[in-house]
Amino acid sequence: MQRFAQIVGVGGFLPDRIMTNQDLERLVDTSDEWIRTRTGIRERRIVAEGETTSDLAARAAEVALLRSGVAPDDVDLLLLGTTSPDHLMPSTACRTQTKLGLTCPAVDIMAACTSFIYALHHGAAAIESGRADTVLVIGAEALTRLIDFTDRTTCVLFGDGAGAVVLRAADSPGVRAIVLGADGTGSDHLIVPAGGAARPIDHDALDAHDQFLKMNGSEVFKFAVRVIPRATLEALDASGYTVDDLAWLVPHQANERIIATVEERLGIDDERVYLNLANTGNTSAASIPLALDDLYTSQRLGPGDLIALVGFGAGLTWGAAVVTWTITSPEEGA
Repeated sequence: MQRFAQIVGVGGFLPDRIMTNQDLERLVDTSDEWIRTRTGIRERRIVAEGETTSDLAARAAEVALLRSGVAPDDVDLLLLGTTSPDHLMPSTACRTQTKLGLTCPAVDIMAACTSFIYALHHGAAAIESGRADTVLVIGAEALTRLIDFTDRTTCVLFGDGAGAVVLRAADSPGVRAIVLGADGTGSDHLIVPAGGAARPIDHDALDAHDQFLKMNGSEVFKFAVRVIPRATLEALDASGYTVDDLAWLVPHQANERIIATVEERLGIDDERVYLNLANTGNTSAASIPLALDDLYTSQRLGPGDLIALVGFGAGLTWGAAVVTWTITSPEEGA
């Protein structure tokens, strides 16, 4: 009998602290109007002092596990997508595993903002191959720790948070198709230059603020609007569906102008494209599972709904997944 991976639980968590566009006006030369018209973002969440990526990941995962009814001992594998690990080593997945009381293998997946889609792929593949029955997949970021709040081109974009899903083996499709891609020739367009083996942190790096994220915004924009429609269509074709069959397109929440261009190129009406970046900003690997959690808790997802999840990020990387939603909505007792 063929095995499939279904999403049986979803959860999200956002830090308490809110940073509005007006707050940023007091830090850098920018304005609420400039940020809103160019990105669609009004506010974002910021981790508290001492709060870590693994803290956020554990909180989101606790919700997903509770909703799924899966006990910690039943989790066979933990995959954590992140761009902002607690440490270069040990893995943030291992930190999260301890906070959740799990004993399963745990590993980080680092494909920048596409990390959740990559992790979803690996989790589904483990289930489909029979190597796991239950996989916890998390996207979590404390990305503002890597942001230069004197750089107005990047500090207005990003926020912190975490989202998670629980995958379980089933005899009917949930995750129907996933396509992944990477193009390392664009690796310098979105990069944290210092802090790794290629360039350890030193005084020169600190003076240049090279421990923070640097972005070539125009190149990233052109890349995103090219690969998101293509990846979405490839995943739909692989699963035997078209754009017309989608209940929701859930894109990486990076920039409202990128998403509007994607809508136009796919020919999908904006009523079927989910956006929450106005209140979260770009939460990188957390953005897609956070959006799923929003859709679920607002009772806009029901069993049988076809959704496409699509992301892009540094690397450059991209990925899209087509999923049939199988969880009953909260008002039905889920």
